Amino acid sequence: MQLNPFAGAYVTDPGIIWRRLLDDGAGAHFAEDLGLWLISKYEYVRRALGDPTTFANSLTLLPAYNPAPEALALFAEIDAPPVTAAADPPTHPRTRRALRATFANTDRRVEAQYGEIVRRRVDELVARLTARRGERVDLIRGFAADLPLRVVLDILGVPDEDFDRIKAWSDDQIALVWGQPGPADQVRLARGLLEFWRYCQDLVDLRLRQGHRGDDFVSRVLDYRNGDDEVLTRAEVASMAFNLLVAGHETTAGLLAHVLDLALGERERWLGLVADPSRAPAFIEETLRLTPAIDGWLRLTLQPVTLGDVTIPAGSRCLLLIGAANRDPAVYRDPEAFDPERTGRDHLSFGYGPHFCIGAALARLEAEVALRRLTAAIPGLRLAPGYVRSYKPNFAFRAHRELPAVVDIGVPAGSRPRAQEIRPVVEAA
Repeated sequence: MQLNPFAGAYVTDPGIIWRRLLDDGAGAHFAEDLGLWLISKYEYVRRALGDPTTFANSLTLLPAYNPAPEALALFAEIDAPPVTAAADPPTHPRTRRALRATFANTDRRVEAQYGEIVRRRVDELVARLTARRGERVDLIRGFAADLPLRVVLDILGVPDEDFDRIKAWSDDQIALVWGQPGPADQVRLARGLLEFWRYCQDLVDLRLRQGHRGDDFVSRVLDYRNGDDEVLTRAEVASMAFNLLVAGHETTAGLLAHVLDLALGERERWLGLVADPSRAPAFIEETLRLTPAIDGWLRLTLQPVTLGDVTIPAGSRCLLLIGAANRDPAVYRDPEAFDPERTGRDHLSFGYGPHFCIGAALARLEAEVALRRLTAAIPGLRLAPGYVRSYKPNFAFRAHRELPAVVDIGVPAGSRPRAQEIRPVVEAA
């Protein structure tokens, strides 16, 4: 079969393709256009995510196409060791322990360590939007893509003046690995990725010269390392920063965009959140299920794998269709419907198993604070007339091109907003 992820239905509404794959019943198909096996059923995607001994992560961050020779030479210079998404045992358990010790990853720890940062950054951006009362704005560039990167820069202790180039480097990495760039663009993007890696190395060297006495993430990891290469090498510390500067914001930017799109796309949804902000967590969770920011992820089979009646050979690259799995009718009733009344966190949007997203709690906090604050400050916010949803061509990251909206501060007729206190999230760890 052909997936055609860079054009047509998959760009405008991938759910159409996911539904066909799920209706077929096989759960695994070979896509000739990508040279990848597609795994779509919830049961099989969950199994692949949770079994690194059968489905390896080693090629997760490498392009699915054959890079041009000059681009490949630049890739070879990026000697960032695998520490997170691309790491397998025995490296991954060791680096995961380091991340859990130094990066807040539960609701309680995230609130304690990052809650103040999140609220300050949300307030800054909301104030910037309210100052544009009556104007047309792009909620992607003006909010969704801005907030999570500024939060992660604060966490890593990176100055605001580096925002633009880090954003550009991060966007370029996603286009390079999960897009379909031509040879000239591959070289340009790979050169930028090499610059990005060297920036992260320099960041670690700077903290070492400063004695890593700060409270930023890089200093925390260097303290954890305590000069012992068997705990972590300096290159692994830089690689952690390298990964977090992309994964720490691109996925949350996608989540925020999807939340705002779904909330503003039907007026009653937005008015319901304005009137009752306690609905925000459930609304965010259903958004994660129906429209995950990452709807496909790569794995490599280490041995033949039989899924139903299909056997995938050893050494095969697989695209785990998380978006399809989250709409599997074997798991979800009326899976195509957006229903915030669903309960539980059983979707696969943050992964599953040993590679479950370390930033899930932070992403949830950012989305909830943002949604509560926006509905309180701009209850009349609405999508601009003529808006047509469109995404950047990509087979993993589902990113909006834009989200045009009109900033209307007035309270819409028929809504009954109430005081919206953004209470700290203090669920048990």
